[in-house]
Amino acid sequence: MDPLYMEEAVEEESEFVTGHTVKKKLIAALLSGFLLLGGLAAVFGISGVAYAMPIAGIGNFHVEFDKLTGQGFKLFTKIGDTGKSEQVPMFRVKIDEATIHNLHIYKDIEVPGMGKVRFNITASKPVQVKGLIQDAQKQIGNATFTNQAIDENFGADHPFSQTADTITLTDASLVTDYLFQSVVTLNGLKLSFENIEG
Repeated sequence: MDPLYMEEAVEEESEFVTGHTVKKKLIAALLSGFLLLGGLAAVFGISGVAYAMPIAGIGNFHVEFDKLTGQGFKLFTKIGDTGKSEQVPMFRVKIDEATIHNLHIYKDIEVPGMGKVRFNITASKPVQVKGLIQDAQKQIGNATFTNQAIDENFGADHPFSQTADTITLTDASLVTDYLFQSVVTLNGLKLSFENIEG
């Protein structure tokens, strides 16, 4: 083989760089995460109640449930930030008190060496929530309101708003970027993860 050709081939091969995963750091990160989730499960297992519990800063995640009944409903539009963008149109929902049946919260994350992993939080018994605040980009489901009012306010921070004395949501699925509860009681809590296809 021509030496000049061999030298060019070596140069071309040297352009490709392969990555690697530092196994010790990956294992330490996974164990830390599982210890944190285990601690959370232990707290819920002892009392079943958490106070002022926010979930944010991890990019969007999914919330699904069979039924939600709530009192003191407020909805307004806003521009908020997500894990991928600083300004995204979304809506903020506030509910004074709510009961949620068959709650499922999950987040899909790419884990090196494992592919896409889904982290699940489920509650097999009705969840009691006080002071619910949720920012969402998308919501699918069936809604029933009592004493519903819709208002537009020109020049206001929130030009569109909706209120109702009560709300009932069924077969709901939400893409959420922020979730906060003043008090939440999670009975039948289960934390799990599963490998899913990419």
